[in-house]
Amino acid sequence: MENYNSSFYDSDDVRVDPGQQFNLKIKRLGINGEGIGYYQHKLVFVPGALPTETVTVEVQKELKNFIRANLIKVLETSADRVTPVDDYANNVGGFELENLSYEAQLKFKRDIIAETLEKFQPEGYKRYKLLPTIGMDNPVGYRNKASFQIREQDGQIVAGLYKSRSHEVVDLKESALQHPLTMKVMRAIVTMIQDLGIPVYNEEQNSGIIKTVVVRVAAATNEVQVTFITQSKKLLKKHQLIERIHEELPEVVSIAQNVNPGETSLVWGDETTVIDGKNTITEKIGDVRFDLSVRAFMQANPYMIPTLYDEAFKALNLRSKDRVVDAYSGVGTIGLTIAKDVREVRGMDTIAEAVEDANVNSIKNGIMNASYEVGKAEELLPAWIEEGFKPDAIIVDPPRTGLDDALIDTILATEPKKFVYISCNPSTLARDLVKLTKKYRVEYIQSVDLLPQTARIECVVKFIKK
Repeated sequence: MENYNSSFYDSDDVRVDPGQQFNLKIKRLGINGEGIGYYQHKLVFVPGALPTETVTVEVQKELKNFIRANLIKVLETSADRVTPVDDYANNVGGFELENLSYEAQLKFKRDIIAETLEKFQPEGYKRYKLLPTIGMDNPVGYRNKASFQIREQDGQIVAGLYKSRSHEVVDLKESALQHPLTMKVMRAIVTMIQDLGIPVYNEEQNSGIIKTVVVRVAAATNEVQVTFITQSKKLLKKHQLIERIHEELPEVVSIAQNVNPGETSLVWGDETTVIDGKNTITEKIGDVRFDLSVRAFMQANPYMIPTLYDEAFKALNLRSKDRVVDAYSGVGTIGLTIAKDVREVRGMDTIAEAVEDANVNSIKNGIMNASYEVGKAEELLPAWIEEGFKPDAIIVDPPRTGLDDALIDTILATEPKKFVYISCNPSTLARDLVKLTKKYRVEYIQSVDLLPQTARIECVVKFIKK
């Protein structure tokens, strides 16, 4: 979603046509990493353009309050512009900042937090301490999962991501951001599909079998999990495919099929079956080992997870007597990592498979003071309190949609002394802070770069009870 403030301009009288070209001065980056300039006081969003640059753009589409345009030529170049590590960086999503120096990327990520705070204006926001973004030493080769669309183009099977604002798949033969194993396995799988003549999905005709291939690697063990997302339960030449994977890709220890029929914007369907090998692969964070089932969530950058969690635990300032609630717990990566340092951990998640994984991971690691339940935090937490459980600390790590209003109300009613919010979306964080700052003061916000070369931001918020 484009980020703009309609109070800056009155743009009703601005008219442009698709294909029209004009020169533009880029003023800043938007929340999605696109360059932003003004044409006759109307906002123009230009992916690939950088602040201070003068560029020639071509109108892609005009909407009521802004214009989308494509970058045609850079006339005056920013000192922060670098050569992207991937040739297609500006053609597909997930590589938005590859042409921006890494130092400038880290600054941008802190600045975006400041901009969203200014937009929502939670209590005391001008006094918040926004710490410099913590980055990677080598910000490439980190993505532990590749989820690529599989299509046929000119008689060849391709695997990649959709071209920006289209359903045309860009064939990604290489990706500097992916863990090398994910790309090795993905390209080998594409060759197998081609050789075996397995029908792939045709979006226009809603026909074919294989829609998407998901390859996930556990960086600590180099175990690989492959999932074929298919149009139907039928997977032609399944046994030949499995046999070739065994012969050519010994790293693959788990092969699954997920059925997602029909035309849908969702990648995953409801039915998942392991068709060969183990049910899980094993990742490690610190001293704790985690078995990951096919649908289990794990942060995309295993190399920066310890840094993110260390910052969260530092902000919590835990003691051995503390009881901790791990909300939006997933497979227990946060709670199980701190369990040895506290009295008790209780977690919850709405995904039953994740909760099962969390409890299994607890047992396998010999952790006896952590337990996980299926349900919403805003429902389970009051029930636990009614039973006599009083949390000393709460840590929340919600999806991009942020906290549920009912959970915010529950936290404010519970009033834990220690409270930390891990956010992956500055906009929903700033929105949630409007309510949370009624009873809590923000001591600082520490941004951590889990997704270098993209506009995504993770941050840790330390609260102090008023």
